[in-house]
Amino acid sequence: MPNYSSMHKEELQREFDALTQEYEGYKEQKLSLNMSRGKPATNQMDLTMPMLTCLDPDDMLFAGGMDARNYGALEGIPEARKLLADLMGLQPEEVLVCGSSSLNTMFDLVTHAYTHGVYGGSEPWMNCPHPKFLCPVPGYDRHFRITEYYHIDMIPIPMHEDGPDMELVEQYVNHDPFVKGIWCVPKYSNPQGITYSDEVVRRFAALKPAADDFRIFWDNAYLVHDLYEDDHDELLNIMDECRKLGSEDMVYEFFSTSKISFAGAGIAGVGASLPNIKFITKQFGVETIGWNKLNMLLHVRFFKDANGVYEHMKKHAKILRPKFETVLRILDENLTDLAEWTKPKGGYFIALITQNGCAKRTIDLCKSVGLTLTDAGAAFPYGHDLLDNTIRIAPTSVSVEELEEATEVLCLCTKIAVVEKLLAECEA
Repeated sequence: MPNYSSMHKEELQREFDALTQEYEGYKEQKLSLNMSRGKPATNQMDLTMPMLTCLDPDDMLFAGGMDARNYGALEGIPEARKLLADLMGLQPEEVLVCGSSSLNTMFDLVTHAYTHGVYGGSEPWMNCPHPKFLCPVPGYDRHFRITEYYHIDMIPIPMHEDGPDMELVEQYVNHDPFVKGIWCVPKYSNPQGITYSDEVVRRFAALKPAADDFRIFWDNAYLVHDLYEDDHDELLNIMDECRKLGSEDMVYEFFSTSKISFAGAGIAGVGASLPNIKFITKQFGVETIGWNKLNMLLHVRFFKDANGVYEHMKKHAKILRPKFETVLRILDENLTDLAEWTKPKGGYFIALITQNGCAKRTIDLCKSVGLTLTDAGAAFPYGHDLLDNTIRIAPTSVSVEELEEATEVLCLCTKIAVVEKLLAECEA
């Protein structure tokens, strides 16, 4: 592999010409490849199709003898509460099963907090002169869109190999009463695939917020999404740690089966302390009389228990492992010494870190040749990647064969962006 940094201007120009010629060849192929979103592939969703036959028309009752077709059970059916609680390491009474989307639940809770406040809080967030949210970066763009929608100031917090920069988190949370929350994807984070260390989780539990209405939005989206059965990350249970310190009221934990059963048609839940659950249930009671209990019944009859979910996820891992390994192999073959990338043991993403100033150009080059990636800057509040160096790779929804071509294109475009930058520096 050429060492671009040691090349003279003439050598760089020859390399640029060769790369451009290869790029034009891809243009002629009129490719249509998409790695922009972390979606399950069709054969992953096929795994759950037998669920649709799990309902017996003569048995629509759930625990307690209630009919799943009717109103009621605002907290979710008991069997579904237990299923999600067992997965999240909580008690069933600490979990609400509410709809099919954890993102929707997060939006609802931010909305309720903004307009009517939270349990134990002194006033609605909208009455705060400058409400703020901490945003570990790079992070999940849809989290940031929620807080941006409510004009809540977003403060970037750098991610380290073991989680967010906790010195900064503690500095903001413990001393600034305008800081109302923090977004977290604690296991296999989006997009880096980082799992928070035990120390980081314990430091979250030990926070002493200056605001009485501060909340940790603990989005455990990839809690059971391991790629390797014998080599996966373990995440400390934040609620267990909070209970030791009496701080459990500041945590909202979210989980859904969107990438387990059906995207957009799974079941979703929020876990929290009992006072929080009571408070949230009352708020939810204004917007609905009850969630989709038929869907809850489908899920519990298909999976039966937490072990059923774990066994099901082994089938997902068998599909996803070759995809992640394909991307990582091609990156190793093409971009060593030119970029860095994460090597997650689970989740849905790989983060490619280019040389500073090269991410947007790389993505634009990819788009022109028919490869769609997540927009540059999407993993940062307001879409501003100050270093312009982060690219989110979502390998899940395309075939291994398509991934091979897409990753080759991505590597080529990264090389072109780097050589262009070096040539511009030679001219400066």
